Amino acid sequence: MATVAGIDGCRAGWLCLTKDLVTGEIHSCILERISELLTLKPRPRIVAIDVPIGLKDSGPRACDLQARALLKFPRSCSVFPAPIRPVLTAKSYVETCQLGLKADGRKLNRQTWAIMPKIVEVDACLSAHLTLQRWIREVHPEVCFCAWNDNIAMVHRKKSSDGRAEREVLVEPRYGKEYQAVQPSLPRGQYSNDDLLDAFAALWTAERVAAESATVLPANPPLDSHGLRMEIVA
Repeated sequence: MATVAGIDGCRAGWLCLTKDLVTGEIHSCILERISELLTLKPRPRIVAIDVPIGLKDSGPRACDLQARALLKFPRSCSVFPAPIRPVLTAKSYVETCQLGLKADGRKLNRQTWAIMPKIVEVDACLSAHLTLQRWIREVHPEVCFCAWNDNIAMVHRKKSSDGRAEREVLVEPRYGKEYQAVQPSLPRGQYSNDDLLDAFAALWTAERVAAESATVLPANPPLDSHGLRMEIVA
């Protein structure tokens, strides 16, 4: 059975959508920990997940710079700078900024700090098992939506009503039945609707990866010091 998955972080952990590529059947669940991917049955052949994978020891990642250039202002602001590896051990935002300034003269922004636990969780999992990156790939939903929209970035921010409607224009023709069915099946209060739309964007990209039609930023991704690829696929 060929199954792919799209995953986005949410309040309760990770919102996971899986699709059987043979039957087209889509299932949803909330994973408390990313390691639960390894116990999914069937295990997905490809997972597209919205979280930085592969971190530099200093300086910005090429994939983030290229993603911002692709999206242009104002959607480029949605691509938060990935943290550098030396700050992963920090216990507070102040300590993170101190370590960042010492390593490469930059503080971490607040948006990235808010998702640091998820970045650390995924980094620990993949650094311990490098072969997982054969099937777990990094995406950014706004880059996915841009590729889905004939390489035209979304106009509105995703948390606005116009932004939701703009993204649903893409999601509903392809996944409309499943999009409507998934909403009441997931626990209330554990995710927001933009998380669900982002997960569908990731699922769309996972299908493209499985079909070998996805784009990769940059075209030849470099490896970080742990041997993880630094890339964004769409």
